[in-house]
Amino acid sequence: MTYNSKDLKDMASAVRSWALHALRSAHSGHLGIVLGCADIVTTLYANFIRRGRDRFVLSAGHGSALLYSVLKLAGYDIGELERFRKIGGLPGHPEYGIDGVDATTGPLGQGVGNAVGMAMAEKINKTDSIVYCLCSDGDLMEGVAQESIAFAGRYKLNNLVLMWADNGFSIDGVAQNEIDVPARMVAAGWFVVSIDGNDFAAINRALRNAKKSSMPLFIQCRTKLGYGSSLENNPRAHGYAIDDAEIMGLIQKNISIRGEKLWADVAAAQSGAVVLGAVESVLPSIVFPSLGAAISTRELSGIYLREIIRAGANVVGGSADLGGSTNVKNSDMHEITSDNFSGNYINYGVREHAMGAIMNGMATCGLRVYGSTFLVFSDYMRPSIRLAAISGLPVVYVFTHDSVAVGEDGPTHQPIEQLPSLRMVPNLNVFRPCNEMEMMYCWRRALTENTKPSAMILSRQQIKLIPTPLGADIGRGAYVIRATKNTRVRGTIIATGAEVPLAVAVAEKLGDFVQVVSMPSVADFRMQDAEYKQQILRGFVVVIEASASAPWFEFADAVVGIDRFGLSGAGDAVYSELGFNVDAIVGDIKGKMK
Repeated sequence: MTYNSKDLKDMASAVRSWALHALRSAHSGHLGIVLGCADIVTTLYANFIRRGRDRFVLSAGHGSALLYSVLKLAGYDIGELERFRKIGGLPGHPEYGIDGVDATTGPLGQGVGNAVGMAMAEKINKTDSIVYCLCSDGDLMEGVAQESIAFAGRYKLNNLVLMWADNGFSIDGVAQNEIDVPARMVAAGWFVVSIDGNDFAAINRALRNAKKSSMPLFIQCRTKLGYGSSLENNPRAHGYAIDDAEIMGLIQKNISIRGEKLWADVAAAQSGAVVLGAVESVLPSIVFPSLGAAISTRELSGIYLREIIRAGANVVGGSADLGGSTNVKNSDMHEITSDNFSGNYINYGVREHAMGAIMNGMATCGLRVYGSTFLVFSDYMRPSIRLAAISGLPVVYVFTHDSVAVGEDGPTHQPIEQLPSLRMVPNLNVFRPCNEMEMMYCWRRALTENTKPSAMILSRQQIKLIPTPLGADIGRGAYVIRATKNTRVRGTIIATGAEVPLAVAVAEKLGDFVQVVSMPSVADFRMQDAEYKQQILRGFVVVIEASASAPWFEFADAVVGIDRFGLSGAGDAVYSELGFNVDAIVGDIKGKMK
C-alpha cells in the first residue's frame, strides 16, 4: 500500500509525538532533527523500505529518538521508548544489533561510509536491495563522508540514496559546508535532486527516482531545525533546550490516533517479511608452501591469502592504494569495477578512513572483508576501527610495515605508538605472528570470528622463521618457542612478530637458562589462568618489541622498546641504531638475570 500526503502527515505527527515522549523521558537528546526530519523518515518507512530487503542508516545518529520512534511504530522489537538513554534501555545513539538498526552511528560521517559499504555489498551479493541514508550538515563536513561519497560515485552505486537534511545550522551556528554542496555531489558522480523536506509529495517523487538512476542519488532535503518549536531555525534547537511545558505542548499537538493506526497497518503488512541473509564463508584448510631461510611476515600473509583464494574461500579484500606493498593483491584476485561486481578485490584509493567505514557496512551484509594499509596509517581509520569493535563486526585489517625497520621513509612512516594503542581497543583482536604456523592460526581465527574485528600486524623486513614447537598452543596467546636446556629458568624473553628471531639470538648468547616466549596475542594471553601464566613468565622477564614500551610492564621486569620517533636510513641500520641488536640487548640485560 502507498500512503498519500494526508496519511503521511498523520503518521509523521505520531512519530514526532512518540519521539518527543522519549526525549522527555530522558530529559536529554536532540530535539531539532526529530521535529525537522520526521516527514522524511516517515515517508521512507511507510512507502519505500521493504523490511528484510532494504536498509536504512541514520548517519545523523544524534537523531536516534526519531529512528526509535519510527521503528517502534512500524512494529520492530526495540523495547520501550521510556527507557531511552537509560542504562539497559535504548542507547543515546543508534547501535547495531537493535532490531531495525543497521549501523552504529553517532560520530558524524561514519554512517555515510557504512551506507556506501552496504550498497557495495548488495551489488556484490547481486540483490535488488536499496540502501537509504539520512545525513546532516555535520556529516557532510567530515572527511570520512567525502571519501566515501567519492568512492560511491566512482563505483556508480545506483542502489544508494543519500538524503541530506539541509537546515543550514550546526551546533556552533551557521553550518560550515561548501558554498555549493549539490555541485560537489555532481562532480563526485552523483545524481542530485533538491526538494522541500517537509513536502510529502516531493519526498515521494524524489525517492521514486532511486529506481531510475544509473548513479547514486543525492537528495537535498531543505528542512527547518526544530520545526514547529519556539527555537525553529535556531542552533540551540539541536539539543534539548526547551522547557517541559513546551515539550508537553508539542507532544499533545502531535498526538495522532489515526497516524498510529496507519502505522499499525504498516507493522502488520511487514510481519511476514524475509530476514536479511548473510553470505556464508567456508575457510579451507591449506598446506603452507615451502619457504626460504628468511621472509617477511607480509609475504607470509600474502602466501596464505593466495592459497585460500585458490581453494575457494569466500572473502573480499582490498587496500587503500597499497595492495602490492601489503601483499593482499595477487594474480588470483579479481578487481571489482563499476561495471562488474563479480570480483573479490576492491581498490579503495587513498582513502583509509572510508575503507574502514565501508568495510563495516559490508560486514553487516554478511561479507567476510579485509582491507590493508601501513600500520602507521591505522591512525587515519581509527574511528572506524573503534566502531567495528563496538558493533562486533568481524572485519580484518592487514597492517604491514610494522616498525622502524621500514627504514628510509623515516619517522613519518615508522610506527611507534600504534601497536600498543590498538591493543587497548576493547573487543579488537590484535595479532602479530612470527612464522607460518602463527600466520595460519591468526588468519583462520580472524576469518572465523563472528563478534569482533581483527588486526594483523606484519613486517616489511625479512626475518628468520623460528619454528613453533610441536604441541604448542598458539591459541593461548603465548607459548615457549625456545625452551631452556636446564630445568632452572632464570629468565624469560617475550617477543612478538619480527622480534622473535632477535629474542632467540639474544637468548642463545645469554645461555641455556633463558627461554623465549612468542606472544602473537597479548589479549588472549591475558585471559589465561594463573597456572599457565606462571609457566610462561618465569624468572626475570624481559620484553623485546619495536614499539612503545610502557604497556609491557604488565608482564615484564624490563622492556627493550622504543619511546621516541624513528630515523631515516636503511631499515636494518635504523633498527640497530635504536637498540635492536643482539650485543646491545645482551649487555643491557645480562646483569639483571641473576
